[in-house]
Amino acid sequence: MITDTALLTLAQWLSPAYPVGAFSYSHGLEWAVEAGQVHNADTFRDWLEDILRFGTGRNDAILLACAYRFDPGALRELDDLARAYAPSKERLLETEAQGAAFCRTTAAIWGNDMLDLTYPVAVGYAARAHSFPLRQTSAMYLHAFTGNLTSAAIRLVPLGQTEGQTVLTTLTPLCETLAAETETLTTDDLGGSVFMADIAAMKHETQYTRLFRS
Repeated sequence: MITDTALLTLAQWLSPAYPVGAFSYSHGLEWAVEAGQVHNADTFRDWLEDILRFGTGRNDAILLACAYRFDPGALRELDDLARAYAPSKERLLETEAQGAAFCRTTAAIWGNDMLDLTYPVAVGYAARAHSFPLRQTSAMYLHAFTGNLTSAAIRLVPLGQTEGQTVLTTLTPLCETLAAETETLTTDDLGGSVFMADIAAMKHETQYTRLFRS
């Protein structure tokens, strides 16, 4: 069982108020909207669900779980693998910049000995250091990822607030499912098949006008 203190600390780590800059990344969504691939609540839900099931969502949950279970001495090798799996320059920036910011802030407040890690590896390592339950940590990480992209979609598509929150509510059970499914997976299970989303992230690098960093 997760304690109230652990739950509140996790909520703090994964809240929009935690200074990792998550609000400035769209994960390629900005280009998908520009290209007309995402244009309403239904197309956004389908786009995000695929990313969760078959792309970054699942991979990040695996990396987080591995960081939680691995010996700290193996973290650097795991982190290098996380960087190698980033399919574009901006996806790499997204995980590196958020991870570095998370490590700096968490080390400054809680005194953890934090390496400069990618975002899911950093969260998994910190959760283990605080003895937070893995499954709840992973589910809340995925929910925060989903919430951040929902916030981006509300601005970009645009979606109404109620439409956006409906999509987030619809995908919340998937966050729980993925956290449970990836709890014991290893780096051998990493992979992805959301090619259009990966191409969107690449196209975003040269998009003429844009609001987001990825």
